[in-house]
Amino acid sequence: MAAAVLLGPARRTALLTALCFTVTCAIGLQGWTSVSLGGFDLGIFDQGVRGYAHFGLPVSTLKSFHHEFPPGFSLLGDHFSPVLALLAPLYWIWDDPRSLIIGQSLLFAAGVPLIRRIAGYAFAGAEPRTARRAADLAGLVYGLGWPLLVAARVGFHEVAFAVPLTLLMLERGLARRYGTVLLAALLLCCTKEDLGLLVGAYGLVLLLRTRRTDDRAGRRTGLGLLLGGPVASAAAITWLIPAMGGEPGYYWNYGSLGTDGGDALRNLLHDPFLLVQAAFDQPLKPLLLLWLFGTMLLLPLRSATVLCAVPLLAERILSSNPNHWSIARHYDSLLWPVLLTAAIEVLGRLSATGRPERSLRRARRLGLGAAGIALVAAVPIGLVPLVLPSSWAPKPSEAALVRAAALIPDGASVEADNQIAPRLTARTDVVLVDGTPRGREYVLTRGDKRSFPFKTDKEQAERIQLLLAHGYRQLWAEDGVVLLHREGDEPVPGEHVPGPGSKPVQDEVPTDVGHNLFRG
Repeated sequence: MAAAVLLGPARRTALLTALCFTVTCAIGLQGWTSVSLGGFDLGIFDQGVRGYAHFGLPVSTLKSFHHEFPPGFSLLGDHFSPVLALLAPLYWIWDDPRSLIIGQSLLFAAGVPLIRRIAGYAFAGAEPRTARRAADLAGLVYGLGWPLLVAARVGFHEVAFAVPLTLLMLERGLARRYGTVLLAALLLCCTKEDLGLLVGAYGLVLLLRTRRTDDRAGRRTGLGLLLGGPVASAAAITWLIPAMGGEPGYYWNYGSLGTDGGDALRNLLHDPFLLVQAAFDQPLKPLLLLWLFGTMLLLPLRSATVLCAVPLLAERILSSNPNHWSIARHYDSLLWPVLLTAAIEVLGRLSATGRPERSLRRARRLGLGAAGIALVAAVPIGLVPLVLPSSWAPKPSEAALVRAAALIPDGASVEADNQIAPRLTARTDVVLVDGTPRGREYVLTRGDKRSFPFKTDKEQAERIQLLLAHGYRQLWAEDGVVLLHREGDEPVPGEHVPGPGSKPVQDEVPTDVGHNLFRG
């Protein structure tokens, strides 16, 4: 009896959920311990959620100063993500950036029961033993899949909510619980402005699946999502983000199609081939598609659910921003629930009782093959570094940043290196050291190792000399790290603080980005 309880479905779900949480949280905390998580993006979200925790707007000086947004700008003017306010209670318990790492891991882990239920629906026509094994394998592959491990490795992002909410929408749709589908869709639209397009695509999926059934509620829900999702995205991009201080068209990275959405649509109607040109103008773009679908043995392509991935994939494939083309960032975690659900649905159909034995064997091979690839890919990305002591220790330069940061008093105004910024957000008024001097009391930077957003370490060394020549004194230096203190009111050439008329700017992507599928 004890063995039966130990191996029961609830216990297996709990164990797989705990495994997902433990691994993703450990990867995130490893990044913190090794000082590899930067102000972009962990520090930005820490400042924003801390604003919510104090019942204010999600203001981030790291974001607004660096990108020259005017005073009063909040993160809602960058991406429409009010759902992040739900994390504010974590800061009432522990006012620390690591609360976000823990919160993200909890949200990722919440997807394990959902993906197991999805497998249960998909394999309802299979033998009970096959269905049980499929649910277990689905939970394991989801929780240790490389997209979640990559997202954990880069710190924190809105994907923390997008992943379980997407799974909730898909799972409740299979259960025909359309009220919860609508709730999940609404929360997705409040997670990031472009996720309304995913919601709209799922509406199309529901319409396709209910068109020849008596499921009128499903058709009504599908139609509502198909229309409401894109409208929500358009409203957020056109009105809500600018109303919060955002710059219209700030994230338009599709110049090869047109100057804006309307211009792109007109150009595509005139010459549809522009779409193909934009999608394959860089070698990394088809490689990304090959990786995403090839590693899953093309299984998702046989399910209508894969349509939900089309808008998000199109955003990346058509983009001119090289950061969107690799798998080394958080973007694939947005696709992970969709692709995995689609693959499970296909395998469930192939495994149904009554199908030829050849089909059943093929389904087993495909399922084990796709699962094996996902888990093998996770080994070098996140699992091996967890057991290497050297991966937990900061390098000399990063360790020096931590020691220097301890010398800065609470409440000081600081310009800080990207890697140390998250450790100063809770107790100082910190902005990023970038191409423009900001005139702050303290400047903590490096002169011999390139840090975002500088293009070369030479630029950083020149900045140090400029500050020393105009009113700053060196307080501390070690392993290339320098801590400077402003001694007077002498202006620094080029010194600037964003004002009411500031025009937001984007970063110039370094020339070494966009050439390797596995590097950011």
